[in-house]
Amino acid sequence: MFKYLIDILYPKTCLGCNGLLQTGEEVLCTKCRHDLPLTHHHLTLENDAFKRLAGRVPLEKVMSMLVFEKQGIVQQIIHKLKYRGHEEVGTLLGYWYGEIIKDECKEVDAIIPVPLHKRRLKERGYNQVSTFCNALSDCLKIPVNNKILSRSLYSKTQTKKAFFLRTDVKKEIFDVSFSDKDSGKHFLLVDDVLTSGTTLELCSKALLKIPNTKISIVTMALTS
Repeated sequence: MFKYLIDILYPKTCLGCNGLLQTGEEVLCTKCRHDLPLTHHHLTLENDAFKRLAGRVPLEKVMSMLVFEKQGIVQQIIHKLKYRGHEEVGTLLGYWYGEIIKDECKEVDAIIPVPLHKRRLKERGYNQVSTFCNALSDCLKIPVNNKILSRSLYSKTQTKKAFFLRTDVKKEIFDVSFSDKDSGKHFLLVDDVLTSGTTLELCSKALLKIPNTKISIVTMALTS
């Protein structure tokens, strides 16, 4: 009864279209879920995401779940995840994509979220990829490792930077902390949006300091 009253007083709305959610709908309405532009990257090894990082760092697989377009639904829900505290978006997408890429992740040993600097984490209160990683972890039965990779340099958000400026960053902004037990592992590096690929390239290079490391990458979205 209490939940019923709460729903009447504070009805849940779709984070995609802002319409009222119907019974059984969570986070996104059925129409918005249907309208999300899935990439189907898991079906092709040399997909658009893989090609964006090709030749820059050795990778096993690269997969993005959605196509990110300006003013589109994907931009809207990721903005709400990243800047408005709607971490449930990450949970929804993580469980959804986890089911899609199960077969592609059978050899992965650990999930590594792209880290925020401690100052940025304090400002925002959360890492926007955490719930996505946790949902993937639960679905794929692969642990999340939040300690092996860290960000050593604080910088302003790159959201509004032009493409050529995003690539002009210092090379040593990520540190890796590992022991012998981390050698020979296959890591799944996870971020929100793959744009220029600079952040993922630098993270991968840091992880590759671990002997015999293999890296695959998953992101929520890929810019078109």
